[in-house]
Amino acid sequence: MRTRTVTATLAAAALVATASPASAIRNGQPDEGEHPYVGLMVAYVEDEQGELQPGWRCSGSLLDATTYLTAGHCTSGADAVAIWFDEDLTDAEAAGYPNFPDADATGTPYTHPDYSDDAFFLHDVGVVELDGDGYPLDEYAELPEPGLLDEAVARPGRPLALEAAGYGVQGAWPAQTGKSADLRLRLKADVWLINDDRALGNRGAGDYIVVSNNGTGGTCFGDSGGPVLLRDSNTVVGVNSFVTNSACGGVGGVYRVDQPDDLAWIGQFL
Repeated sequence: MRTRTVTATLAAAALVATASPASAIRNGQPDEGEHPYVGLMVAYVEDEQGELQPGWRCSGSLLDATTYLTAGHCTSGADAVAIWFDEDLTDAEAAGYPNFPDADATGTPYTHPDYSDDAFFLHDVGVVELDGDGYPLDEYAELPEPGLLDEAVARPGRPLALEAAGYGVQGAWPAQTGKSADLRLRLKADVWLINDDRALGNRGAGDYIVVSNNGTGGTCFGDSGGPVLLRDSNTVVGVNSFVTNSACGGVGGVYRVDQPDDLAWIGQFL
């Protein structure tokens, strides 16, 4: 797995490999077409011969036909990206996964200019600009109003209902258990806003929120970049960024995209 460790947090990206664990949102439910704009991306890196090789995979959401929102640690270091939007990608051969020319869409990755691997959770947002006409749909994810989460994080004890979607693993178990099957399914899960970044010692700078990762479901490796939305809406308040332990228990970290500087950076691609 492609992980980055910082103060006991783990970026939720997954390697593209035959034995890589990748199932779906932890304890999630079938998406059943609720989030058609959520797709599975594979990041590719050029080898010494200039050939594109699959490196890691993440989740993300379309904001329009050609603009795909994901996490910065998903786009950082990538030379190209391919994306699949089928809800069920378990049949890799039928889906042409992970063959670059067989994807539903391909594109160029961009990472927030202030992003750094050393502190990825501070600017963990990326965009993929899709080639050609992109991937036209009848509905897309929507950006939030500036500061949408400010009131919610200022009211401790009154959790905000959110929903996560992605193609990540159900849980992180040792390979010999056989529990982390490579299913590649888009699932969803109800999560709750617990606190802002003060919960993990970041002094309320507004960079991320902490959400529940147990009970009704949560996120795990491979869900990075996937949207966290206001419940029963298409409004993306953040992108899945990290989990706090290698078993994907405890709580999850979501990078906020409702801050003016992030909205301005994302908006230039729309």
